[in-house]
Amino acid sequence: MQLLLTEILNLPGIEVEDYTDVAGQLILAVEARATEAICPRCQQTSHHLHQNHWYLARDLSISGQSVFLKINRRQFKCQTCGKPFSETLNFIGNRRKQTDRFAQSIVQQVLHSDIHNVALVNDLTDDEVWSMVQYISKKKLNVDVSSLKRLGIDEIALRKGQGDYIVVLVDLERRVPLGFAPSRKQEDVRQVLEGWGAAVLGQIVEVSIDLSGNYKGLVHKLLPNATVVADRFHVMKIVNQDLDTALKTLCKANEQTVDEVEKARIAAALKQSKYALLKPEANLTQKQKVKLEEIREVLPDLAQMHQQKEAFRAIFEQAKDWGDGTFQLLDWLAQAQASFQESVGTICRWFGEVTAYFDNRTTSGVVEGINNKLKLIKRSGYGFRNFDNFQLRCLICWHLAID
Repeated sequence: MQLLLTEILNLPGIEVEDYTDVAGQLILAVEARATEAICPRCQQTSHHLHQNHWYLARDLSISGQSVFLKINRRQFKCQTCGKPFSETLNFIGNRRKQTDRFAQSIVQQVLHSDIHNVALVNDLTDDEVWSMVQYISKKKLNVDVSSLKRLGIDEIALRKGQGDYIVVLVDLERRVPLGFAPSRKQEDVRQVLEGWGAAVLGQIVEVSIDLSGNYKGLVHKLLPNATVVADRFHVMKIVNQDLDTALKTLCKANEQTVDEVEKARIAAALKQSKYALLKPEANLTQKQKVKLEEIREVLPDLAQMHQQKEAFRAIFEQAKDWGDGTFQLLDWLAQAQASFQESVGTICRWFGEVTAYFDNRTTSGVVEGINNKLKLIKRSGYGFRNFDNFQLRCLICWHLAID
């Protein structure tokens, strides 16, 4: 029976010496076949057994039955340096109460769930599960930045409405997050970037950022060969904000309209018009298309702003190259100056970074998908009590190589 259990257990170099069943849990007494061990101090082989140390560790279940290994981690005495030492067992770490493969299975469950529920399902505590996440991550987490060429920098709110943001740094070509900064402060972002080393920073050729201005100067200081590119989706966002502001202003002004018939006509056109105006026209539903036609009939000035917004979008989607995109953008700025004053001012201040998009069409669009996944992790983040825990939980989703 012990031979069969040894084969089922499938731990190379380990034999099952005995077994018992306690309250439905299978306990297997195991020890290594080897009769010698290497002294960690002097690297000499010792055959002199000094003591036996037995302890319990949880292993993968067999046929749905919980399995605990009663492990004999033997202590040898080195005949060269005279010091006692414990043998190294490659299937379990020192002072660990779970085998490595059991810990890996728990971490895999955490990737698709949350710490609290994984703990409940496996009859563990939250702290035990988190300890396994940290242990396996230390052994197997590998965030490789060696091939980084195009970097995206974006933000995500940890607590919505409270100004509690973290910064996400993304490899735009591989579509994976590489690191996180605990705040928007330049010093926090600087520490993450400098941690990658000068060689990596020197090979980055483009950095896509928003228009906040927080990171442009830092990029110029630390990344000598990188071109700063204003993310086109953030640029589009400020144009939409101008259009949305005009819509709100018009709604408020209509409240003062004296002619009740005209007031009602305008109010009807404005009702539920936001998405008809702000969404890309190609993506409108039939109902939204009807609403847009109503706006064109009743509110021509607002309709003109919508047309200018769509023209702006088309520049970024259809420009053939940097020259074509730049000249089209200059024309748009001249035509839209009266209607989109805030947008025009911002784009003029960031003109070089905005037009840099037309060179390689680098954008942080992939960051949006990553941010959505990060938000799911945040919502299911039972057990993640601080930034370091949250960062580790996020990185293991993309960078943990589990056998």
